[in-house]
Amino acid sequence: MPNTATPNAARSGPQPLPPWLTRAMAPLPLAPLQPLLALTLARIGGLHPDLHGRLGEHADKRFGIDPTDLPFAFVLEPRPLRPQARAVRQLPAGLDACIRGPLSGLIGMAEGTLDGDALFFSRALSVEGDIEATLALRNALDDARIDFGAILLGCLGPLGTRAAELLRQRSRPAPAATGGTPWN
Repeated sequence: MPNTATPNAARSGPQPLPPWLTRAMAPLPLAPLQPLLALTLARIGGLHPDLHGRLGEHADKRFGIDPTDLPFAFVLEPRPLRPQARAVRQLPAGLDACIRGPLSGLIGMAEGTLDGDALFFSRALSVEGDIEATLALRNALDDARIDFGAILLGCLGPLGTRAAELLRQRSRPAPAATGGTPWN
């Protein structure tokens, strides 16, 4: 019997980046990412000034964000006065919490298009360290409804808009996996 399933129906969660893309990015220097990360944090802070307040006592924590399909990770320090994010080859020791998973899953969870609990329990996402701080970060991002694609790629005009939409499509789960509706 022929397989009549659509490509999207075969997906059961966030899709990792193609391995060839990950390998192509591995030798690239991280220094050019630093200004982009600073600009992204500034744009998020300008669009969502109450975000840091939503973190409460966890605003001074250090979070490791490790997209498992990228050859680098991020250290996020969401301090209210001087938030900082930096790209690193390996996460340093001493972080308060670390979140690992495919880039599309991390972005989908942060944007509220994917259920972080479902990602965690399906093992597409792992969390280590201060779970309470991680939940505070997730809830703050969820409440803010940040469109990372628009923030990161919107400055590139129509090309950036198309790239953001492709990333969004990649992070959407198959309709059979979620009942076809976002969790929030």
